Amino acid sequence: MFIPHESATDLVALIHSGDLTAVEVTTALLERIERHDASLQAMLRVDNQAALAQAEAIDARRRRGEPLGSLAGVPVAVKDNMCTRGEATTCASRMLEPFVPPYDATVIGRLREAGAVVIGKTNLDEFAMGSTTENSAFGVTRNPWDPERVPGGSSGGSAASVAAGFAPLALGSDTGGSIRAPAALCGVTGMKPTYGRVSRYGLVAFASSLDQIGPFGRSAADVAVLLETIAGHDPADTTSVDVPVPRYSESVSRPLENLRIGWVKEHFGAGIGDDVAAAVREAIRTYESLGASVREVSLPHAKYSIAVYYVIAPCEASSNLARFDGVHYGMRTDEAVMRAELDDERARLEKAGDERGLADMDTAMVRLYRKTRAEGFGPEVKRRIMLGTYALSSGYYDAYYKRALQVRRLIREDYDRAFAEVDMIVGPVTPTTAFRLGERVDDPLSMYLFDLYTCGANLAGLPGISLPCGFDGQGLPIGLQLQAAPFEEEKLLRAAHMYQTATDWHTRRPELA
Repeated sequence: MFIPHESATDLVALIHSGDLTAVEVTTALLERIERHDASLQAMLRVDNQAALAQAEAIDARRRRGEPLGSLAGVPVAVKDNMCTRGEATTCASRMLEPFVPPYDATVIGRLREAGAVVIGKTNLDEFAMGSTTENSAFGVTRNPWDPERVPGGSSGGSAASVAAGFAPLALGSDTGGSIRAPAALCGVTGMKPTYGRVSRYGLVAFASSLDQIGPFGRSAADVAVLLETIAGHDPADTTSVDVPVPRYSESVSRPLENLRIGWVKEHFGAGIGDDVAAAVREAIRTYESLGASVREVSLPHAKYSIAVYYVIAPCEASSNLARFDGVHYGMRTDEAVMRAELDDERARLEKAGDERGLADMDTAMVRLYRKTRAEGFGPEVKRRIMLGTYALSSGYYDAYYKRALQVRRLIREDYDRAFAEVDMIVGPVTPTTAFRLGERVDDPLSMYLFDLYTCGANLAGLPGISLPCGFDGQGLPIGLQLQAAPFEEEKLLRAAHMYQTATDWHTRRPELA
């Protein structure tokens, strides 16, 4: 048995039976992280002592015959934009480098209640803004299948940690595809739940009407166990929806009868790679062989998804990130240096007799805000703040933000019409497989277009799942995306499991150097 390649569901069974201890599992994964993560940088922080203490507590409960939770002893990696009590939560930003939350996010509390071992915090694009995990202030995460390529983003560290065998499960957040895209590029299974299915309390906000926490795993069965653990109403989150949470782990293995699948013609136009299109079409044929009926559907406003997303998300980011000012918490610029600069500037203006310049000088407080934010935020975060602030400014609000909200509604109506005809929509996750590090970092538009097939689900508040469906000619994973109507996660998981019982793409593992 090679513990780093075991599924979460198998580990749960082995730990409950006593064939493995939580300490044995955690130790094996910590050793693998120590051996391989220097070359991948999937993890931002790992506290070996704290992880082993959690595992020892689970083993002690089992020895005493006490009831164990659904994830007892199973290590879970957590994206570093979810608050963990007493442990730094940085969002991969210098701005929050010194921030240590005094509380756990709701999802972290639910992991602890289920007996999971929080093994470490994973890397991400700064404040979850990016598609490659190259925007982190603390280093670039690499794809375990090819370290010269991106793992996707912004939850690239979480996806890479599962693919590399650092943890069988991980949590990520998805604002425009940030779970599904890295799951596709790293060859693992990842789900974005319906907006409101999982509490966002304790998630550092990027775009509040789009963000959603979701699970990564090796298979749909693994994802089902983790989603069942974290889902459910939370009074601390006003956007959390009070609807029953199905027993995903029990229903995931039941096949779906009379399954109606729609493929979106707009998703197979210009820009999609030949290998990706071929793998997705082959996956559709697999569903047909399993008894599903397949038909073409249309999402006519899908072509506007990127434009709408990159108005709404930056606007909400501009508002949410205004709180990081160097006053309340997080980073603050060196005030002594700042005041010396102000004194020098004042002396220069006085010597020059520049009365207007003196009148226009920043106050110490304004200079504190400006210098802190200039030093604390990276280039991509600054770009999105500026885009959002511009779109929300006087004279432009109606032309950009209001109109984007109107088109967002049309996008949701397209999905509603499609789901009146089919049970779920199938298509690609990303236009291509993983590209090389640095290849698009200076081309924001090309990078933004990488979210073409995923951001629609966020705009419409729908659930979506990415699962491996093949490899391209260079041996890089290809992802298949399934989307369904709101709160139909159970149907998506069952459909994904059907596919994974008929194929073995999800069982492939990268060989780490």
